[in-house]
Amino acid sequence: MTIGMRLYLMTDNISKGKDQMTKIIVDANSTEGTVRQIQNVIGGQIQERWGEYTLQVDSELAKGSIRFITFDWGVGLLEYDITFFDDIILVMDASQYNPIHFSYCLEGECGHRFGYQPETDINTLEQFQSVIITSREGGYNYGYFPKNKKLAINVIQITRKQFLKKRLNNVDELNRKLYEVFLDTDHESAFAYYGTYNLKLADKIGALRKVRTKGMIRIMQIEGLVYEILSMHILQHDKEVKNKMPSSSLLKRELRVVRNLAKKIVKDPSIDYSLEMLSIESGLSQAKLQEGFKLLYARTVTEYIRHIRLEAARDYIRTTDMNISQIVYTIGFSSRSYFSKIFKRKYGLSPSDFQSHALGPVEI
Repeated sequence: MTIGMRLYLMTDNISKGKDQMTKIIVDANSTEGTVRQIQNVIGGQIQERWGEYTLQVDSELAKGSIRFITFDWGVGLLEYDITFFDDIILVMDASQYNPIHFSYCLEGECGHRFGYQPETDINTLEQFQSVIITSREGGYNYGYFPKNKKLAINVIQITRKQFLKKRLNNVDELNRKLYEVFLDTDHESAFAYYGTYNLKLADKIGALRKVRTKGMIRIMQIEGLVYEILSMHILQHDKEVKNKMPSSSLLKRELRVVRNLAKKIVKDPSIDYSLEMLSIESGLSQAKLQEGFKLLYARTVTEYIRHIRLEAARDYIRTTDMNISQIVYTIGFSSRSYFSKIFKRKYGLSPSDFQSHALGPVEI
């Protein structure tokens, strides 16, 4: 009996009453095999361009996409952007393929437990939360995906032996717990670490999903961002186990408000923002706004606004024919001399010198 037929029969035999759910068994030995076994159950078509594979599905069981890319340094990217119409249980057999999973939930939520844990012992990966998980040899991972909820999940998978050979020459610089996980190339131990909310990861993963270039340049940009995201996962784990993460009294809902304000400032930096105005608009106290911006962006509200305006000014100089005075007005500054002062402090060149370098030499 083929894998596809076995999966079909298993799904067909699941009860279709009140407790309707779909179970998918994955025993593949690669990321590609994992997605193809999911495809066997939920349907859809897989398209490939330049080594980037995307499963597009619009069926009775699901609507959305799952994409994956495998890099030659032992890392694979797996991204869910999908809504399931049944509760899904994904049963992953770690006998053949057992990478370290660095996962982040951008939207929605999902659950996980190891096979040796009781069914009541399910841990939830919430929106804006990260988790590092790997099973032991011959073990099972159970993933739980709720129905009728949009899921946006980013997973970076590391094949340990290949990754250690290609990239991790200084593995001993990691903290002890993660060090042992990376060096467990015989897969003797299970490991699960649920991190705190991290909106910096959300912003970086959002940038990954917005890459619009094509061909080999696209793959190179994606690979660079994947490496950055992996580094951020490792850095967060290191800080948390060493108790270096800043504590916060903000709720997840309040952090989401702060992130939305930051996006608004990026979208239109010319508005005359003030701490008082943002506080009234968001419903958060000025103290909470300051705490939120310091936590997420390592800047006060005023510092963040200034930073975004300077970044916008730099982009205008590079990409438009506006003169410096026009740019100063466009980004919301009222004083050209003040703008020039802080621009040079940040980039090491005056706006005029930066513009000359951006334009390059003039041919006569």
